[in-house]
Amino acid sequence: MRSHVTREGGTVVRPAGAWSEAVHALLRTLNAAGLAGVPEPLEIMPDGRERLTYLEGTVPAYPMPDWVWGDLALESSVALLRRVHDLSASAPRSGPWRSPVRQPAEVICHNDFAPYNLVFDEGRAIGAIDWDFASPGPRVWDLAYLAYRIVPLSTADLGDGFTDRQRRRRLERLARLYDPALEADEVAAMVPARLLELADLTAAAAERLGDAFLHDDAALYRRDAAHLSS
Repeated sequence: MRSHVTREGGTVVRPAGAWSEAVHALLRTLNAAGLAGVPEPLEIMPDGRERLTYLEGTVPAYPMPDWVWGDLALESSVALLRRVHDLSASAPRSGPWRSPVRQPAEVICHNDFAPYNLVFDEGRAIGAIDWDFASPGPRVWDLAYLAYRIVPLSTADLGDGFTDRQRRRRLERLARLYDPALEADEVAAMVPARLLELADLTAAAAERLGDAFLHDDAALYRRDAAHLSS
């Protein structure tokens, strides 16, 4: 759902909204704590757009390149999410936020933390972009969506080539890397709820834009939610 994003030299210009000040406060907190892998907000322009620093690296897209399914991509993505969460726990919480605030509001979630919003360098996740939908929420909400995208847990043929047993092992590794005390089943249990909300959001956008491909995406999310709940 990305639109009207342009690069101007070492910066990115994109639409701002009522949520932008809250997102900028989050990004400033992360930058001040030494996390180099997030954009630095520079300004909200008079024409209603925002300017942020550009992150150098590779942002993959579907169909994903083979290296996205490598151990390094999974491990570094989880490590980056854990660091983001730990640092965001002390960030300002006042909104307004574009996404709902979910309880328990342990951290500020990215809410779309997936390979297509991550910046990689030689297969290692070094940064995250597109923070517009960030909002306070539980850690596992973000982690469940990352699991859906990078394990992956979809019924679609994504070209990863993993067997069900291999996917289970990757899910267990993802949970253990994030927190040794976290069970894979706790992450898996959150995925259907995350997908059903995404399906509703995507279906609404499909109706608004008259986009048949988005209708297909919404149907896939509902199908995957039902499969993972069975």
